[in-house]
Amino acid sequence: MRIAVFNTKPYDRRFLSEANAGFGHALHFLEPRLEPATASLAAGHQAVCVFVNDMVDAEVLETLAAGGTRLVALRCAGFNNVDLAAAQRLGIEVVRVPAYSPHAVAEFTLGLLLAVDRKIPRAWARVRENNFALDGLIGRNLHGRTVGVVGTGKIGALVARSLRLGFGCEVLASDLYPDPALEAAGIRYVPRDTLLREAEIISLHCPLTPETHHLIDAAAIAAARDGLVIVNTSRGALIDTGALIEGLKSRKIGAVALDVYEQEADLFFEDLSNEIVSDDQFQRLLTFPNVLITGHQAFLTEEALGAIAETTLRSAADAEAGKMLQNRVDTGRIAASK
Repeated sequence: MRIAVFNTKPYDRRFLSEANAGFGHALHFLEPRLEPATASLAAGHQAVCVFVNDMVDAEVLETLAAGGTRLVALRCAGFNNVDLAAAQRLGIEVVRVPAYSPHAVAEFTLGLLLAVDRKIPRAWARVRENNFALDGLIGRNLHGRTVGVVGTGKIGALVARSLRLGFGCEVLASDLYPDPALEAAGIRYVPRDTLLREAEIISLHCPLTPETHHLIDAAAIAAARDGLVIVNTSRGALIDTGALIEGLKSRKIGAVALDVYEQEADLFFEDLSNEIVSDDQFQRLLTFPNVLITGHQAFLTEEALGAIAETTLRSAADAEAGKMLQNRVDTGRIAASK
């Protein structure tokens, strides 16, 4: 199958090329993101392969369909950047990678939490300047604290289990479909409002839907416990950035660790070190000493990249052979929690 692979970085090309040895697709690697101005580059390709910040709206899909594309292969779990109704109308199938390596994201989530809670980045910066003073670096134990996990799909379940069994936290969970195995491990499912009100730490692992957009907003922050710690490795728009900044300024929020950001599409995955970043909210977040931000790298392990490439190319092979698409996005419903 001829596949136009948009928004590629060196690691994408490496892992997709290695995995393709077992499939034999004709991969056309493109550096630009998929958007209306670049969609015509896919003409003559039966499939396009895209990532989280590519634009797959109705206009783009119209152009893709006119050029002969019949498959959109997302090399990620989320699909909120795809107009599923337009894809269905145009007869374009959409596939994703629902569970490439949940351990990669879960482990990174715990790393972010420990780093921001124990002030590890600040300590590292001090030591590099030969400053070994400990004032201002006092953290807190995780053991015994109440952590809320929103979304207990594969990633959220691993985080919840690690916090409960590994660190001895009291773990509250919120999900449309409670996991009996987690309940047996001592994790307690509660209504989302209860979780937001009672948790000292909140870790977000749910998909971005109309119901979860700005899940953490001004009202949620106001109702939360003082000193709330928030970790988000799921989707940036789960958090209202303006409300988050106000919560930090008022000291209602004690610390924040983000691997995703609401307006990340114009920032992440690019080297902007010589540019002026005009996103005032993002720049404001960087001024807080209790905020840690990474550039959407929680998935970035060798194991995860290999699994993403294998699953994506297998879906393309199945589509070409007319087989049932195991990782097809059902355009008629919202998928379960990430």
